[in-house]
Amino acid sequence: MKKTIQIPLGSQHIALLEPIKFRFECENEKIIAVDSDVGFVHRGVERACATKFSFDSVPYVVARICGLCAITHSLASTMAIESLMEGEVSQKANYLRILLVELDRIHSHLLCLAHVSENAGYEAMFMRIMGDREPIMALLELITGNRVQFDYVCIGGVNRDIDNQIAITLKKTLATLQSKIQEYIAEFSSNWSLALKYKNIGTLSLEDAYIYNAIGPLARATGLATDVRSSNKDLPYDAIGFKMVVGEGGDIYARNIVRLHEILNSIEMCHNIVEGLPEGEILTKFKGKPQGEAITRLEAPRGELMYYIKGSKKAILDRVRIKTPTFSSIPAFMEIFKGNQYADAPAILASFDPCMSCTAK
Repeated sequence: MKKTIQIPLGSQHIALLEPIKFRFECENEKIIAVDSDVGFVHRGVERACATKFSFDSVPYVVARICGLCAITHSLASTMAIESLMEGEVSQKANYLRILLVELDRIHSHLLCLAHVSENAGYEAMFMRIMGDREPIMALLELITGNRVQFDYVCIGGVNRDIDNQIAITLKKTLATLQSKIQEYIAEFSSNWSLALKYKNIGTLSLEDAYIYNAIGPLARATGLATDVRSSNKDLPYDAIGFKMVVGEGGDIYARNIVRLHEILNSIEMCHNIVEGLPEGEILTKFKGKPQGEAITRLEAPRGELMYYIKGSKKAILDRVRIKTPTFSSIPAFMEIFKGNQYADAPAILASFDPCMSCTAK
């Protein structure tokens, strides 16, 4: 009988500084079984939104759930609340909402790719990518007034418009980043440390992606064509050049390439938004208070984000329920580890791009 050992990864680990713990059962260096514990932190955001804060404050509260996809949380809650009230968001406000969501996706994907490089032992690439991420963070601050937590989306539209100077800066910044992403695609496709070393490592098959209900880049890297943006009728993604990026192989390499190409598509969409921004107001007054139940789904950087809102014509909502992409992806992610070497666990983990602050809401 072979001897097995139990090895923990997280929550205090150089490759996982977040409130989740994986426990690997290993035969020598090979991972044969995985268990996880995601119950370290509960911040009570959902409860607070249904007991302490008025419905028009909820979008600002949920923006504090996560620093990487704050705008998506804010927008999902706002759209759900709006659907229970009387009013219509202007096309211009919808374009600006998408602009922020896609800029958010760009900086989140860049952070993931930087962490993959770092966990692969390529510290120089980590520093390069983080340096190229900075102009996007500066753009977000220029547009919203804040670098991380964006109090930008509000019920009825958005709080700030963009002027000609912001548009010029945005197009210039995105053009520079676009050329650098092309260089990264070449490096992530041919460099030993980033590409060849991790082909067929951390693989999720297309069949398992279906079985475990994988979402986001994790699913699309297997060839599973799933992206909420392709079916979203409330935001004009069809009009701004959205293209679903689908890879093959389902390994670390495939996930890296999918994210890089998604960045290129997000850059294209942001450029199209600025070039074709409709005229009109950025804020429309909505009447009444939320009544009924609503569900909103948006494609966050890590996959489908779902909000359930229930109101009964009161200032405070009856229920706020949030389903985050990382939590939904953990069953698939546990499967990815099996059969791989323990030494590859940090790189596999980084390619998964977990966000436990969303999960521990």
